[in-house]
Amino acid sequence: MTIMIPAWVNGTLTPVEKLEAHVKGLRHKAVSVFVLKGDAVLMQQRALCKYHTPGLWTNTCCTHPEWDEAPDVCAVRRLDEELGISGLNPKHRHHLEYRADVGGGLIEHEVVDVYVADADSALSVTPNPDEVMAVEWVRYVDLLDQVEATPERFTPWLRIYLRDHAPTIFGTLAEVAAE
Repeated sequence: MTIMIPAWVNGTLTPVEKLEAHVKGLRHKAVSVFVLKGDAVLMQQRALCKYHTPGLWTNTCCTHPEWDEAPDVCAVRRLDEELGISGLNPKHRHHLEYRADVGGGLIEHEVVDVYVADADSALSVTPNPDEVMAVEWVRYVDLLDQVEATPERFTPWLRIYLRDHAPTIFGTLAEVAAE
């Protein structure tokens, strides 16, 4: 199935096939979601069949909106498609841009809408094995320690989020961790 995502080509937003955007390193739209339960972050390990960064740990959900899809709608859709999560109301937390080599000659040059959703202990998570090979709730401070100790286990964008955008994304969790 060909997925057309919004990307800038010659300064104009246009539909581009997802893999083409990564091969050419085109600037394109993306969505990232962090689901929190208290001071813990729901992390996913990307499935081994993913065409880039397979097996690496990352935020709860990361994706690209389809050409005509609003970012908030995309966030809710992908939580369900990747993790079987429904009933959450992700809140827009940040808008950022980054560029990162994700291996295999592929580049992520993303303009990202970042969302955060709060979950309770009853949250049901059912990973789609085509997308996710494992999930784990990790205390935010422990996540910072893990990324510092073994950065190669984590996606480039997660490392960028934690290094450059944590206060805006995580609010008080990041403030407490910085003390």
